[in-house]
Amino acid sequence: MNKLALMLSLATVSFAVGAQETPSAEEMWKIIQQQQKTIEKLEARLANQESDIKQTTSQVEQQQQAITVVSDAVEQSAEPKDKVHIGGYGELHYNNLDSGNEFDFHRFVLFFGYDFNEKTRFFSELELEHSLSGDGKPGEVELEQAYIEHLFSDNTKGFAGLRLVPVGILNEVHEPNTFFGVERNAVEKNIIPTTWWEAGVGMNHEFNQQLGIDVFAHSGLKTATGGSNAFLIRKGRQKVAEAVGEDLAYTARLRYNPFPGLQLAATYQHQVDITQGAMDVSANLYEINGQYQKGGFGLRALYAKWDLDDNVNTVNAARAEQEGYYIEPSYRFGENRQYGVFARYSVYNNNAADALSLDHKQMDVGMNYWLTPQVVFKVDYQDQSEGGHDDGFNLGMGYSF
Repeated sequence: MNKLALMLSLATVSFAVGAQETPSAEEMWKIIQQQQKTIEKLEARLANQESDIKQTTSQVEQQQQAITVVSDAVEQSAEPKDKVHIGGYGELHYNNLDSGNEFDFHRFVLFFGYDFNEKTRFFSELELEHSLSGDGKPGEVELEQAYIEHLFSDNTKGFAGLRLVPVGILNEVHEPNTFFGVERNAVEKNIIPTTWWEAGVGMNHEFNQQLGIDVFAHSGLKTATGGSNAFLIRKGRQKVAEAVGEDLAYTARLRYNPFPGLQLAATYQHQVDITQGAMDVSANLYEINGQYQKGGFGLRALYAKWDLDDNVNTVNAARAEQEGYYIEPSYRFGENRQYGVFARYSVYNNNAADALSLDHKQMDVGMNYWLTPQVVFKVDYQDQSEGGHDDGFNLGMGYSF
């Protein structure tokens, strides 16, 4: 800046010299002082401008930081909403049977899931049965599922935690809008027994679009060894509530869909000891089912059988075999196939090893009306011709989301 001032001064002096007579030393000094003041004013103004620029730059940086903070906050607040999944289902029943008349909000279920990333997620299912639970109350609060699932590849998933056992038609898919009839069928209730969940680890693998397999190593049943409930499969469910874990169980299911509309599945399960050390009774479950849908016509069929170890004969030989089957044709019609009629014939026996034991036989006929694909109203009539005489009709309403 000093060099600039000197040059300006010299230029001014030169101009003055060229325009008029040479100034005196005193006049020259005054000119230099006046130029110096001008230079100082310019320097002050330039310093102020630099200060303003710095202040403006600082304000811009602060605004950018504020925008980044707000953007991160918005992104973080939006992220869980994309990763959290909520659903559920419920069903209200009215049963008018020989055994009595009853209103019952049978099930109220909530699903909750969370995606940790594209490959790992959490899923859970919490259920309240019969509307009211507690001491002396008819209902129960149950945790039916709570597991972590990880996608190892496009064709293979692994899971660990509390999960539904891969068996039968209804055990994994039992929302009320997905099946006919107010109540779940007696075979999958008493033989399989739906709904059935255990704790363990497993995997699902798809070989191709038609063939897949599910395997599950998990906690086992614990049946009573005496009394009327001895070795009854349904009564042996521990529901993973401080479940005795002396012996495990292993389940494998093969799924085959040869062409669109037809689904076939076969399950094998081995229970190391269904008494968990009390008597050393191993058991094997064999189950096969098929589902067919073409247009409005549908057909479901299932067969399941338990074979228990010979040790059971020392207490209750009749329970050494337990089996059942059902067949269910149906037809849906209407503009959006919102109406459906069905008939179901089912047979089961928990004392099948006893030739004199009567099978439980039941015929159900009824109708479903889907108000929407996820909301359904149901009516059916049941007739028990053998092994029981609890006849009558049922009304139901259900939903899922």
